[in-house]
Amino acid sequence: MKNAIQKMGKVLSGMVMPNIGAFIAWGFLTAIFLSPGGWFPNENIVSIQPFMLHFLIPVLIAYTGGKMMGGDRGGVMGAISIMGCVAGVATYDTGGGIIVGQPMLMGAMIMGPVAGILIKKFDEAMDGHMPAGFEMLINNFSVGIFGMILAIIGYYLIGPFMTAILTVLSAGVDVLVNNHLLPLAAIFIEPAKVLFLNNAINHGIFTPIGLEQATELGKSIMYMLEPNPGPGLGLLLAYMFFCPDKTTKDSAPGAIIVQFLGGIHEIYFPYILMNPAVIIGPIAGNICAILFSSIFDLGLVSTASPGSIIAFLSMAPKGQTLLVLIDVVIAAGVSFLVSSPIVKMAGTKGSLEEAQAANAAAKAASKGQTAAAVANSAPKKADEIKKIVFACDAGMGSSAMGATKFRNRIKAERPDVTVINTSVDNIPADCDVAVVQTILVDRAIQSAPQAQMVTIGNFLADPALDALYKQVTSVAGDAAPAAEETAPAAEAAPANEKILVEEGIKTGLKSVSKVEAIKAAGKLLNELGYVDEEYIPAMVKRDEIASVYMGLGIAIPHGTTDAKNKVKKSGIVVLQYPDGVDFDGEKAQLVIGIAGVGDEHLAILGKITEALDDEKLLETLKTTDDVNMILKTFK
Repeated sequence: MKNAIQKMGKVLSGMVMPNIGAFIAWGFLTAIFLSPGGWFPNENIVSIQPFMLHFLIPVLIAYTGGKMMGGDRGGVMGAISIMGCVAGVATYDTGGGIIVGQPMLMGAMIMGPVAGILIKKFDEAMDGHMPAGFEMLINNFSVGIFGMILAIIGYYLIGPFMTAILTVLSAGVDVLVNNHLLPLAAIFIEPAKVLFLNNAINHGIFTPIGLEQATELGKSIMYMLEPNPGPGLGLLLAYMFFCPDKTTKDSAPGAIIVQFLGGIHEIYFPYILMNPAVIIGPIAGNICAILFSSIFDLGLVSTASPGSIIAFLSMAPKGQTLLVLIDVVIAAGVSFLVSSPIVKMAGTKGSLEEAQAANAAAKAASKGQTAAAVANSAPKKADEIKKIVFACDAGMGSSAMGATKFRNRIKAERPDVTVINTSVDNIPADCDVAVVQTILVDRAIQSAPQAQMVTIGNFLADPALDALYKQVTSVAGDAAPAAEETAPAAEAAPANEKILVEEGIKTGLKSVSKVEAIKAAGKLLNELGYVDEEYIPAMVKRDEIASVYMGLGIAIPHGTTDAKNKVKKSGIVVLQYPDGVDFDGEKAQLVIGIAGVGDEHLAILGKITEALDDEKLLETLKTTDDVNMILKTFK
């Protein structure tokens, strides 16, 4: 049931999130120009707003949903079909002007995917059966005919049905509000967020009801229920001040910036997974905030996305900005007061890294990746494992270091096991175990369906790697000599003196955001002639695909597979941030930018990996201002 809801949430979110800009534009038009009640009332400008709400936004959502399921043709069909729903709930005045009823967002969320699936099935049925020369005719007429049929169905069935559903849901919300029961929704909202079920609730229910209320009242409390940044802020503050574990405590301030200012709520989910009882704090905080909003009749004019304090306050209607801010403060304060004694007394059950790995697995489940991962997670017997492949997006940096470290770890007990690295789309057919980040597991399964999948949060210090070590070394005494192929790639590759140079090492840098740090590494690679300037955005994109944070205070930013043609020659740069750079809750003191052609850079990565085994040396590298010392260590 949970997986089904998560998949539904994925689809709903996939239709809504790309079009959030349209919601924001509609919200700003309402907040600024609504007459009366706006900051600068203007009846002419605000007349744009109904057309965006009733026509533009449903069409965008339906098009996106259709395209998700059936490509461009599915998108066009989705846009055609939703117009039937819109027309089905429209009425007309005597002058012929259109007066539209309820916004058809929920109708769009149905018609779009249905249209995409229908045209996809038609294309599959026609594959290989189209008469030559009639392809364009058939393709265009099929979209037009099926789109017309769905529009008619939408006019007579889906539009009126969705109107009835929205009426019932809105009436239910009114009952909750009138009986002061709406705050109890927080009991379900906060756990749903941690389980990544919030998309199904927020975009499937809250947003359509919120639009209905905002159309009539100019605001809706429904927009305040899920994105309020206060509950998460209070939880993270409790960890920052009272957590007995120093590593977790030190990570909280960076997480606060990401969550409160950036609006990425999932950053605090691992802190709840470490101590499930602490979720009482955010629940209590949100309950009090919703109660306060209900008493003072608060609401937002449009959805606040992402859920940052900036987006939250920007959607406050005129005259309520201060009250909305107080609402956030109440949520944070109550969450902090309730969470603090729980954090202080309970400490942390398990490490932050374990919780982050669990969080990543939950996130993957919300994207429909669980079933595939489970199918390939059955452990092999130790004597069946002959080749282990560490795979990342490009196969250039993070997987190379992970493979080197794990190879060194098992070489005494299992010299017969080959440990290599590659890109996730090029895992060899003879791979027995593939080690990949959770977000890449589906691609890994497509590349190597025969392999056991080991999913990790980072390549250097992950509990799953400890489990794999135990699995592989359980027959250590019977290990055969290593095959020639098992020679570490890093040792086989010659160290090019020009790959890491003194000018490529920067120490004592002031902390910046992770994007700025990645761009700084890319800029230095470019200035030293290793890469074209176009390689820099590919490094940022690589981190968006899967985090370049390796563990142990090290991040290895590098470009995506598609950007390899932007690399002129192999090169490495080292940027040292003594106070750390926040990588989604983890601190990286060493940001090592990589541009690789072939295997030339692997020798230096091997040296870096060796330094990780010397804890004292590693800590020195994170703080020293001796450039020559870093150069000598890594070369």
